[in-house]
Amino acid sequence: MIVKLFIVDDHYMVIEGIRSLLQHEESVIWSGYARNAAICLSELRLNQPDVILMDINLPDKSGIELCKEVLEKYPRIRIIGLSTFNQQSFIKKMLESGALGYILKNATKKEILDALHTVMNGKIYLNNEVSKQLNSKPSLPFIVLTRREKEILELIAEGLTNVEIADRLFLGSTTVDTHRKNLLLKIGAKNSAAMVKLAIEHNLLIINK
Repeated sequence: MIVKLFIVDDHYMVIEGIRSLLQHEESVIWSGYARNAAICLSELRLNQPDVILMDINLPDKSGIELCKEVLEKYPRIRIIGLSTFNQQSFIKKMLESGALGYILKNATKKEILDALHTVMNGKIYLNNEVSKQLNSKPSLPFIVLTRREKEILELIAEGLTNVEIADRLFLGSTTVDTHRKNLLLKIGAKNSAAMVKLAIEHNLLIINK
């Protein structure tokens, strides 16, 4: 079975690493890559692969959101979540968004090939490590932040105002305010102080003492 493979990951070393692993596999055809969600959607207008290995933590949008969006437009594409995070909440959300598999970035060549051929047959692929985590006790509430949201959250934790954050990141204060409101909604907090507290509890924010 021939698999046309596309990768979405913002780390070029990850993309090249996977491509190098699979370059001599006759059953895998390299279909391209994208380093963010916007480029991915643009590329898919011209070229739809069989399978996408999709990082869940992208610069402009979470892979979980992108997975759902891609499948709404191209339901025949199979998506496998790709991540360093082996957390139950991440795995569940990726599968709920329509992914047929989830592998870690330390996956072996055999695991990647097994994943590709499993999802091509319409089945779900989870290796032993991921399956074990998925069936463990429930983890903390699921929250995924974009890189920009993480930057803004860190500056909020430092006590900076919207204007000060805007100056630091070269953004408009309205844009920062929008991000702050989105962060409050995602984290489920009523104000910035509560948001920072919850972010620390959920390991979204690490304060160096």
